[in-house]
Amino acid sequence: MKEIGHTRFPDIQSMAIVICTMAVLLFICSCSGNKKNLGEAITERDSLPVMDTHDVTTLISDSGVTRYRITTPRWLVFDRKQPPYWAFEQGIYLEKFDTLFQVEASIKSDTAYYYNKEELWKLMGHVDIKNLKGERFNTELLYWDQRKKKIYSDRFIRIEQPDRIITGHGFESNQEMTIYTIHQTEGIFYVDQETQQSADTLHSQPSQQP
Repeated sequence: MKEIGHTRFPDIQSMAIVICTMAVLLFICSCSGNKKNLGEAITERDSLPVMDTHDVTTLISDSGVTRYRITTPRWLVFDRKQPPYWAFEQGIYLEKFDTLFQVEASIKSDTAYYYNKEELWKLMGHVDIKNLKGERFNTELLYWDQRKKKIYSDRFIRIEQPDRIITGHGFESNQEMTIYTIHQTEGIFYVDQETQQSADTLHSQPSQQP
């Protein structure tokens, strides 16, 4: 009598594993077709300065010629901001030189930002400027566009000349601060030189305690 051979079938556990594996593969394939494009994540590095320097005095050249000297308690450089900029939030003193290394103008302000790609300075707070002619300019907000070689403001401006004081709103000048226009003049006050010298002498004397 001939024996009839038996065919082996996979057991139930093996079939379950195969089915689960196929289901996972199908799910992955279906999801890959609906992939969403996500924006770049904002990291902590984007908000941190690439440079943080204290007690700075530095010379800056233009076309191989020294043109500026910057003195500041703290200098921050943010290269990943949009737009990137330098920050002088503890104040800045800046001198601009001519080709003979003479000071054409000096600028002092409580806060300053320099947008290096635009070559634009934004000076804020108590902004004090002196030019080569001895004139003094005071305002609370001033822009210096190095690319266009001009300085301007839309705020109150006070200009102290040797013989008079001019006040007004809105101001535009060349970057040497020698040729300028006040858009809305408010007042012109002539200074008596003898009275001014007496006042300067009085203020320069040390005060005496009672």
